Amino acid sequence: MAIHVVNEARRCLHCKKPMCREGCPISTNIPEAIELFRTGHKEEAGEMLYENNPLSVICSLVCDHEKQCEGHCVLGRKGAPVHFSSIENYISDAYLDHLEPEMEPKKGQRVAIIGSGPAGITISVLLARRGYDVTIFESREKIGGVLRYGIPEFRLPKSILDRYQKQLIKLGIKIRPNTAIGRTLTVDDLQRDGYEAIFIGTGVWKPKAMGIPGESLGHVNYAIDYLVDPDVYDLGDNLVVIGAGNSAMDVARTALRKGVRHVSVFCRRYQTAASVREVDYAKADGVEFYYGMRPTRITDDGVYYKKVEMDEDGNITSTSEEQFFPCTSVIIAISQGAQNRIVSTTTGLEMSSHGLLATDEHGHTTRDGIFASGDVVLGARTVVEAVKYSKQVAEEMDEYLTKRREATE
Repeated sequence: MAIHVVNEARRCLHCKKPMCREGCPISTNIPEAIELFRTGHKEEAGEMLYENNPLSVICSLVCDHEKQCEGHCVLGRKGAPVHFSSIENYISDAYLDHLEPEMEPKKGQRVAIIGSGPAGITISVLLARRGYDVTIFESREKIGGVLRYGIPEFRLPKSILDRYQKQLIKLGIKIRPNTAIGRTLTVDDLQRDGYEAIFIGTGVWKPKAMGIPGESLGHVNYAIDYLVDPDVYDLGDNLVVIGAGNSAMDVARTALRKGVRHVSVFCRRYQTAASVREVDYAKADGVEFYYGMRPTRITDDGVYYKKVEMDEDGNITSTSEEQFFPCTSVIIAISQGAQNRIVSTTTGLEMSSHGLLATDEHGHTTRDGIFASGDVVLGARTVVEAVKYSKQVAEEMDEYLTKRREATE
């Protein structure tokens, strides 16, 4: 690995106008990081990457690099781009366990972070470093949110999240596992106990239903539920996955690793929403893809569907008669939305027309002192997008808390 990343670093052209950086949603200074690494300053490179993106090592594994940094590399126009993902992973993984970020003096103000996914971790780190007393409330037993319970081990090792938890504790962040706000404790309780600002980053854990007959049958499940703990599911030998995004690819590849012999992905259109790399890996694993498949109903023995043909604009030009595809189980992976447990127990919080938490462009919700970002606001997006938006929201929370502190001095 070391020789590989060194060789990749040597390939960087250090363009005056680095297109790789423009392709990165969080504007990582890729040429500078590569130059620091190449000249023997790996520690400084790790610090720079972490300061820009606290989830750098995670993004190095799960970002859609073909569309982002590597997809914009000028070397990729006629050959292979510089694989910055490998370089970033090598640098950031080594830096994670011994980082010592600068800390501001304690301000004596409490902040509650509801949810420990990408957005929650990012804001916890940024605010803890600025001297705020941060407590994370996580509804499950371990931190990570979608990183731990929605991405398979072979894409993102859970050990990385365990290492992140140690770093959060080093920063003085308190973590309350198995604590779902909106049940025993509410947002009102948090404010009563002196949390001056509250961040909601609970993600999107409510599966979107297809609304077709048979969806409640015992052999039918939803992707977001399956990925939480695949070992508790008995899928038989033949699985149909309905959906074509990255979650569908994760389900398909996980199922094969858990003993399913044949996995078929039903794509309702003629292209996939998943990244090219994930589709290629799925095909390499043996997943079969069927395009233009519109399920109409599910039975105990399989899926009935209609095959559609489309023109270049995506308009349906013809539809077949109903046909049957046999299988032992079905997993639906078309989308997911936000649960409304917190909204339903908190006055003054409003939802958007898409069923997500309503905020302004700075992350302010419709209730004073409560902020939100990540998937619960934007819908299911990438990790790096959650980090980018959460950095902005952290700035807003710091400004809000500063004004409250100054008003009492």
